[in-house]
This record gives sequence, C-alpha cells and structure tokens, in this order.
Amino acid sequence: MTSDAAPALEPGRQIHTLDELSPGQVQDVLDLLEAADRADGMHAVSEQGRLYLRHGRREGVRHFLLTVGPHLYGYAQLEDTDPVEAPAAELVVHPSHRGRGHGRALGTALLTASGKRLRVWAHGGKSAARHLAQVLGLTLFRELRQMRRPLVPLDIPEPVLPEGVTVRTFVPGQDDTAWLAVNAAAFAHHPEQGSLTQRDLDDRMEEPWFDPKGFFLAEKEGRLVGFHWTKTHAEEQLGEVYVVGILPEAQGGGLGKALTAIGLRHLAGQGLPTAMLYVDADNTAAVTVYERIGFVTHEVDLMYRTES
Repeated sequence: MTSDAAPALEPGRQIHTLDELSPGQVQDVLDLLEAADRADGMHAVSEQGRLYLRHGRREGVRHFLLTVGPHLYGYAQLEDTDPVEAPAAELVVHPSHRGRGHGRALGTALLTASGKRLRVWAHGGKSAARHLAQVLGLTLFRELRQMRRPLVPLDIPEPVLPEGVTVRTFVPGQDDTAWLAVNAAAFAHHPEQGSLTQRDLDDRMEEPWFDPKGFFLAEKEGRLVGFHWTKTHAEEQLGEVYVVGILPEAQGGGLGKALTAIGLRHLAGQGLPTAMLYVDADNTAAVTVYERIGFVTHEVDLMYRTES
C-alpha cells in the first residue's frame, strides 16, 4: 500500500471494478507499478498480486482501476479466497499523482467491496501508508520482515543431512503433485503458502526467474519429506530463500537447516552477493534461526485490518 491519504477531490476521477483485465489494461497497470517501484525503492504489489494481474481471471480476485479521464492514476487488488480470513488487498497510486486523495478513494472502494471486512498490505511500512491505514480505520496486526545476509565470503557450513535423507532437484511435471501435498502439510498453519494450487505452481514455473536447478527436494525411502525452493532476482543481484518446507513428522532433525545451507550455497554459486528471505516477525523460532546464520532485518511489510 503506497499512497498519500490527502482528501482533496480530483474532477473526473472514476474507479472501475473488474474481474479480469484486458492485455492493454494489464500493461497500463504494470507501467504504473514500475513507476511506483522506481520512486519507492520497493514493490508496491507482491509477487502473488502480480501473478494474479498477469495470468488472467482468478476466482475471488478483483481489480480496481482508478482513472482520471483516459489516464490510470491508481490500482488496487482485492483477493477474497480465504474461507476464514477477511479479504486481502494491495493498492498503489502513481507517484506523480499522489496527495490528491486517490489512495483514500481506492481504500474506501476496497472497504465497500469487502463489506468493511478487510486486510491491507503496506509494503515497506512507509509513513504515508500508515497514515492512510489510520484514516481508513484499520489497525496493525501483522509484520512481515525481509531479512538479508551477505553471501561473500560464504561462511555456511557443509550441510549435514539426517540419516537416510537424499536431496535432488525438482522435475516439472513429475514432482508437482507430491510437492503440492508436502507444501500443504508443511504450511497448514499458513493460509497464503499452504493453499497453493497446481495453477499457482504453473504460474510460477512460467516466470523468467524459475529454475528447477535451484529447487531442492529432500527424500527419505522414496518419499518427499522437505524442500528448499530458491529464487534469483537478477536485476537486484539478490538470491532468495523463497520457501523452505518440512513435513511435520520430519521436523526437528536438522533437515531444515541442511536444506537452507544447500540453497544458500547454490545461490552463492550463481555469483550472487546477497541472500534475502521473508519471515513473520512473530515467528520467533524462525527469526532466531535465521539470525544465527547471519540474516538481519532489512525492511518490513505491514498488514492492517478492520477490527474483527
């Protein structure tokens, strides 16, 4: 969520709510996001939101286009796919058109569309976004940390796998079903990650960054028990611990630590100077583990919600 909450009105402003965007509308939104990214130094819309934007209609996902005349000044996305949690949203206003009440207009539209039951991300936790959340009557309830550590020099110990565990790389089309099952079990407590479907996996495998050589699977007696999926951000020269998942019954034996080391060594081998990851601030066990291997908090994303 990046915007300015000033209440000024803009003549000719309209907000169009759509279930699917045309290719031209998608490109207009991508251009807006690129301009915001350059101005803010971070992505205003998450990877998942960008996938929803680019890959056609998705059940439960709506797009909000704020226009003034023929020009796109703002964009918001509302995802209502979680059977328990309130709908989740992201919004952004073009950096050249902030301070005119567009963010507040989009936020109000999201509140109306969600029946005033809403969660909104504020990536980077900037003051303008915090102020907008306050104006909309939202309260802070989640903090997602981006942590980073250098990969040069590489001081990651040689990984030690639990007895009987072997590691290989992901084979698209062969490992999809087994991976989805392990991911769902490992992240049953995490609705965003644990609810990934075959289409979500397919969307990611179509992305330019996808490389199965950086997607590590741990097996024991022929059964998948854990994984470490890495990601490369080529422009930023960043490697990412994209997701590490371990079956509940395989946890506690050092497999997660070993898989993390394998992935970091792989990223270092690609010549990347820095690694990053995302972790919830209240997951103190995971934060402690990552701090012990050299990660420190780089920035935070904040989620606000209506009072439940």
